[in-house]
This record gives sequence, structure tokens and C-alpha cells, in this order.
Amino acid sequence: MKLPKKIAKYFWGDNLEELNWKGHRDYITKTILEKGDLEALEWLFGKTDRNYLKKIAKKEKFEAKSKNFWNFYLS
Repeated sequence: MKLPKKIAKYFWGDNLEELNWKGHRDYITKTILEKGDLEALEWLFGKTDRNYLKKIAKKEKFEAKSKNFWNFYLS
């Protein structure tokens, strides 16, 4: 499944023909949590559950502000 245009704009350096939710879920999630706008976040929240987002927020390397925000928001 290809990413919608509203999401694909955050992956301008990636091969969009190969990038997909099933194979790159962690990468897509991290990128949207780090750079996404409200529309992208709504899409992401519709695709996955809060527990998965918590796991990514703890596991991935984010900028300090983003990491603190998401850990607080998702707790």
C-alpha cells in the first residue's frame, strides 16, 4: 500500500515506490511523530494504537523536545 500524498511529502528523500506501511511502519511512525502536521498525525493515529506509539516514542531516537512531548502526551 502506497502512502497518501499528505503523508508522502515527509519522505521526499525516500523511494516512494518501495516505502509502505507494512514494511516500514517504525520508520514512517517516527518520521510523522517528529515532523508531521495535524493531518499527518490524524492519519497515523487512525493507523495504529496508543501502545504502539508509546513503544516507538521510548525506543526511537528523537530530538529531546519531541521525545519529552510524546512520552508525556502518550502516558
